[in-house]
Amino acid sequence: MAHSQSYPLSKCLPSQTKEEMENQKRTYQSFRRLVSTLLSFDGVANHPLYCYNGWYAALPLLVSAIVAREHFKAQPADVLLATCPKTGTTWLKALLFATVNRSSHTNSHPPLATLSPHQCVPSLEFSVCVNDRIPDLDALSSPRLFGTHIPFQSLPASVIDSGCRIVYLYRDPKDCFISLWHFVNKLRAKDNIELWTLDEALEHFSNGISPFGPYWEHVLGYWNGHLERPQKVLFLKYEELMQHPKVHLKRLAEFVGSPFTEDEEKEGVVEGIIRLCSFENMSNSEVNKIGRAELEVGTVEYSLFFRRGDVGGWANHLTPEMARRLEEITESKFRGSGLSF
Repeated sequence: MAHSQSYPLSKCLPSQTKEEMENQKRTYQSFRRLVSTLLSFDGVANHPLYCYNGWYAALPLLVSAIVAREHFKAQPADVLLATCPKTGTTWLKALLFATVNRSSHTNSHPPLATLSPHQCVPSLEFSVCVNDRIPDLDALSSPRLFGTHIPFQSLPASVIDSGCRIVYLYRDPKDCFISLWHFVNKLRAKDNIELWTLDEALEHFSNGISPFGPYWEHVLGYWNGHLERPQKVLFLKYEELMQHPKVHLKRLAEFVGSPFTEDEEKEGVVEGIIRLCSFENMSNSEVNKIGRAELEVGTVEYSLFFRRGDVGGWANHLTPEMARRLEEITESKFRGSGLSF
């Protein structure tokens, strides 16, 4: 069984000449100038959202996404975990990493006990292509695991050309919206910005003005990618993963080339990974309670990424009219695609 070592990324930043560093800095600066000319809207916190190629992101993240598109070189054995924000990203990162590296999680010091899932499966636009640097990722052992929120149409060309595998997780847009609203208000509170009302947030989300959104187009992009290349794009539904975690974890393991053996199933390895990556276990680990990430958009505590994420929790917040509005948009957008909720 292969073992992934996508951490630490520090070993992917070899010493560079002053000229190399200046060239990379100029690359970032040119993309910042480009993004700054784009149409923008009020953002989730201190950063406005810029519209690029039909989707939205804060300037630092959009620049990183463009740098990744131009310079990230995918390898055939790579696995890219793609999601729209607040659809179960942290949980799926933990499940994927623990599955691919399960032998190291049987000892007394498993990596996920001291590392956040976001450290174990670094994001292209949050962790990899940042700080005016273009890392040499060849130092990472195979299979390399990466995460991204970048829409399908803006992925680096090497992702498709290399034939690497993509795992996409999607979720009922009503629950996704509520989770995003809670997360945005945590960031706004941290930045001492007036909190968004539910009506304000719904207006933005419904109009597609949300991080890496519009949500529906994000899902459809990867869905069409799955239809075209089902052997390379695995499409997972959050609600089904919650209801039948063992079934879908086995699907995930098979898809990424690390299937569970009969002996492992008899020994309860699948159930062990599910317990290890449970909300209760992950949210109570020391690193996720007090750790923090230095991201392009600022410092974010890992604890902000943890919310129970119950299926159907939207019913505790949305009025019938609000729910109906999102359902009508979903029905209209997904009509004829084969997707539904």
